[in-house]
Amino acid sequence: MLFVSLRGYSHSWLPGDLLAATTLAAIAIPEQLATARLAGMPPMAGLLSFAAGSLAFAAFGANRYVSVGADSTIAPIMAGGLAVIASAGSGQYAAMASLLALLVGLVLLASFLLRLGWVADLLSVPVTTGFLAGIAVHIIVGQLPPVFGIEVASRHIVDELAAIWQQLPHTNPLALAMGVGVFVSTLLAERLSARIPGALIGLVASAMVVWLLGPGHVAVLGALPLTLPAMTLTVPNFQELVRLLPLSLIVALICIMQTAAVVQSFPTDANGREDVNRDFAALGAGSVLAAVFGAFAVNASPPRTAVVQESGGRSQLASLLAIAVVAATVWLAATAFAFVPEAALGGVLLFIGVRIFRVATMRLIYQQGGWEIWLVLASAALVVFLPIQTGMAMSIVLSLLHGMYIIARPDCAVLSRIPGTTVWWNLPAKEPGEREPGVLVFAPGVPIYFINATDIHRKLMDAIAAAVDPCRLVVIEANGMIDIDFTGSRVLQQTILELRRRKIDVAIARLESERAHHAAARTELIATLGADHVFRSVDDAIRWARTRKII
Repeated sequence: MLFVSLRGYSHSWLPGDLLAATTLAAIAIPEQLATARLAGMPPMAGLLSFAAGSLAFAAFGANRYVSVGADSTIAPIMAGGLAVIASAGSGQYAAMASLLALLVGLVLLASFLLRLGWVADLLSVPVTTGFLAGIAVHIIVGQLPPVFGIEVASRHIVDELAAIWQQLPHTNPLALAMGVGVFVSTLLAERLSARIPGALIGLVASAMVVWLLGPGHVAVLGALPLTLPAMTLTVPNFQELVRLLPLSLIVALICIMQTAAVVQSFPTDANGREDVNRDFAALGAGSVLAAVFGAFAVNASPPRTAVVQESGGRSQLASLLAIAVVAATVWLAATAFAFVPEAALGGVLLFIGVRIFRVATMRLIYQQGGWEIWLVLASAALVVFLPIQTGMAMSIVLSLLHGMYIIARPDCAVLSRIPGTTVWWNLPAKEPGEREPGVLVFAPGVPIYFINATDIHRKLMDAIAAAVDPCRLVVIEANGMIDIDFTGSRVLQQTILELRRRKIDVAIARLESERAHHAAARTELIATLGADHVFRSVDDAIRWARTRKII
């Protein structure tokens, strides 16, 4: 069904949607122009991406608030990847950007069909915070030359910083004043209210200064073309597919992650049943349509979505009306963009870079995450010092390794009974607990997989060796064992047989997960253990062992 966000539309929603559309357009115009510059594309491509993304999401998406368009998070990633294929500003670069948008769109549509929304959970907060910081550094450093009004060839970030330092004596004071002025106006406007278009106010003020002083004092954007976009869609050949597919997967993953976060932050379903997979499909359709327009891939925008909600928007009609406002602005004032200074757009991008450099989150990770702050620093360094698409791929690998390490090296515990209760718990060393002579209650606390089964086996054997009195019964407290794979089951079965050869019986208590119980039966773990060795509580297992005179 199309345009589901307009289902049940009421005329009372129209004033809010009109206000939201006007505010959204005022925020989007400077942001989309700046993001196009960040992506190495013509300014008009940013506005076309906004139109394509907004139209497709309104037609196919489920969330009423989400604003879609050119996005500063993925723009540097795309630019970094495309720069090794073609020169920014060339026809080949624009064609590759459109092909990349097509591939990103197809990957997102595939994620909808395969229901791959869970993939976004593979990236931890420290890693995403780190690579966003790395992207922020690229954005900020890349915009220093236009803000200072100097010319610096694009190169490795360290060399670029050195070149900027050498060129500082040639700074254009007017360009610097405009760049800093737009940055400050945007920053102050956001702190006062997200609905104040600080960036637009700064751009208009800067353009008026250029108009009053006359051309030649600073580099300017140039008039926007009024011709309609050529509707083309080129199918990539095999060589282009090989070069662009890895980049498209990275961009699509970031889109999935960010869109899921936006939908969760701005829900529209009263019952909390957000159809995020449908929103992935809508985002994919937006990127495909952007490719048809000759633009580049799109993404959901957290700040613009917040603007729609805070301005009283009630449906995707706000985004559709915003397209009309943007189109009217371009039609009526296309030549006026010739007075917009590049330094002013640089100021907008400086603000975007500072905004995605999440200092507050880093501080929280440092205070509460312990060693995880090193994940922030490592992922940031990877993105900053390696080619940006390589750094992003390595950051994703880093996040996966982090998750694998946590699962592979679980914190298993030997439990004791809380005095006067039937509760078995991992009590602190200083807190006394009750133990049953000859009984070891061992809690893995994690799913048993191939990646951790051997480590769990080793920790169990170490716990038996460290027991105060000879162990006669091991009770595996399985509340945390929510799943067991084939390898994990085989290792557990070998452990059971080894312990029984040593005259130590084994029982399992609290195998509550239905999934784990089915896996244990399917892999014959229950058969090896014995169905009469599975209990609902640790105390049940101990009472059974007493009746059998095991202890």
